[in-house]
Amino acid sequence: MFSPLITFLIAGLASPGPNVIMLTTSGARFGARATWPHLLGVVIGVGVIGAVTALGIGTVLLAQPALKFSLQVISALWILWMAYGLIRQSAVSTSPQAERPMRFMEAVLFQWVNPKIWVVAIAATSAYGAGLPPAEEALRLGFAFSGVNLFVCLFWTYSGQLLARLLNSPPAWQVFRWVMAALLALSAVLIFV
Repeated sequence: MFSPLITFLIAGLASPGPNVIMLTTSGARFGARATWPHLLGVVIGVGVIGAVTALGIGTVLLAQPALKFSLQVISALWILWMAYGLIRQSAVSTSPQAERPMRFMEAVLFQWVNPKIWVVAIAATSAYGAGLPPAEEALRLGFAFSGVNLFVCLFWTYSGQLLARLLNSPPAWQVFRWVMAALLALSAVLIFV
């Protein structure tokens, strides 16, 4: 029913990582409708990473250890900053501008330093290439990544919105934020493993 590439992408993109944690948190905190720009930014950004990896950028990253390490450090710092931001948030927002879902372009740009997406993209390119000319291969992988990730992002965003119904007190929200921040921080540490 599913091609090996699609099966691999479902497993790789649906498993917990920075995007899953942030979309679940945003769905719970702000609701699915407000999270749509973030969700679409992830979908488009992941598709772009899948496409450019097929064009050979993944090979460059693997061949240049210093570039790979720089990406890992930037990724870890950005993810830790987001985890810290989750801890700082108040249970009930008093300033709507201070707390908001990630914007579309922020989510697109985050994919460039999201190590999980690079790992999945490099693995998909090397293991599930179709032997097409580079431009066609890039389109094939880009659309596959975005298509699968759309459903993954919808699932986690709406799961977060449903989870918000259980978070009916400030202490429950505080525990939720701390757990999600800890998971984000753990994903930053796992970048180097």
